[in-house]
Amino acid sequence: MGYIAPNLSAIVGSAVAAKLMGTAGGLTALAKMPACNVQLLGTKKKNLAGFSTATSQFRVGYIEQTEVFQTTPPALKMRACRILAAKSTLAARVDSIRGDPSGKQGRTYREEIRKKIEKWQEPPPAKQPKPLPVPDSEPKKKRGGRRLRKMKERYAITDMRKLANRMQFGVPEESSLGDGLGEGYGSRSSGGATSGLTSSLAFTPVQGIDLIDPQADANRLGSGTQSTYFSETGTFSKIKRT
Repeated sequence: MGYIAPNLSAIVGSAVAAKLMGTAGGLTALAKMPACNVQLLGTKKKNLAGFSTATSQFRVGYIEQTEVFQTTPPALKMRACRILAAKSTLAARVDSIRGDPSGKQGRTYREEIRKKIEKWQEPPPAKQPKPLPVPDSEPKKKRGGRRLRKMKERYAITDMRKLANRMQFGVPEESSLGDGLGEGYGSRSSGGATSGLTSSLAFTPVQGIDLIDPQADANRLGSGTQSTYFSETGTFSKIKRT
């Protein structure tokens, strides 16, 4: 194996390299295989008989027999398996074209894997203490821009809320529950609102659709008691007998 696949043997060892090549069907077939499939070479279905699957490795084959995988902490073994499979594929491609018969490239890959695993085990950097602000300091001026203008427009007070915050002098404010209870309407009263069923379109048999003023007939004919018998402005009609 030191002559056939020196770079692959430098990463996973001669025994594991021989098993990978035998399962894949040769060095050329192993070089053409993606790293995700190299990771699965030699996997076996394990029957745990009802036990927990938390500590079992289902997606690891011959790579779990390497020295690098065995010396890696349990929490990082799956990550180490993936990087071992990726570097093994690169080493197999170098060996398939006889790119480096001395195996120097494989030893370089193994050193990179070792440094990465050591880097994963380093503790996170300590949190630096945040200095307190200078007392009695002036607030920083925020620069304007399109994003700031859009934010002000999004959270700006609406015209409806402006009317609700205003009250007329000497006029009682309308509220949602009446008698000053509930939410006040302010100047947002609906005294002059028209009915939702009122329409400015009229359908006639001659011209089809006409645009009319719905308040014109109401002002002309009157509404309520103005057009009834007890109207204050109405008069009695005198009928002449013939």
